[in-house]
Amino acid sequence: RPQIVFIGDYHVTTYPKWAPEGGRVIIPYGIGEAFARPGPLDKPPPPRAVFTSNPLRSLDWLLKIWAADIQPQVPGAELHVFAGAATYGAVGDRKAEAMDEVLDQARKLEGNGVRLREPVPKSKLINELRQSRAMLYRGDVNETFCMAVGEAQAMGVPTVVENLGSVTERVIDGETGFIAANPAAFADAARRLLTDDNLWRAQHLAAIERQRGWRWPQAAQAFEELIP
Repeated sequence: RPQIVFIGDYHVTTYPKWAPEGGRVIIPYGIGEAFARPGPLDKPPPPRAVFTSNPLRSLDWLLKIWAADIQPQVPGAELHVFAGAATYGAVGDRKAEAMDEVLDQARKLEGNGVRLREPVPKSKLINELRQSRAMLYRGDVNETFCMAVGEAQAMGVPTVVENLGSVTERVIDGETGFIAANPAAFADAARRLLTDDNLWRAQHLAAIERQRGWRWPQAAQAFEELIP
């Protein structure tokens, strides 16, 4: 019975307790080196939030909160959405119609500061994150690691999430972002990060210091230590 490797605490819970195993080991994904290189910003970005995940993972939920409770209270605020079916290959093709329905909602909110962008390669995503003041992503029960949040945090982007799936393992509540208990708390945290320069800087620096220590060399070493 070999040991089974999981990528996080939440991921472990998805494997039944009655199922065979020789032990459960957690080795998270590593963060790419390129996301761990940039230093702290000299000044806060403008009030620009970013969403870089699957549009079927609560983007419609976020758009409603953004239009009703965030953007109207933050002058000049923008939400840049980097999402599309092309990112997911054949799986995306099968779900393209459902994704397009959500993305159409984003297109209709241009007047509310929503900017629908095409998915970009990692090299360009780094620059986009560098210009973002906060990442807003509710989370999803099917999210077993959430590289999108991990990369944003390593770049020093404070992130607001809810307690869904694995995203709470990527954010240090109150230090590198917020784990909101409900939609109202989510909106409040987003507004604060988009307007409070001192709060943003404290979380920006904390994320850089604390959220980029586990990269692929560390993950590889953890795998090697499993070898007898």
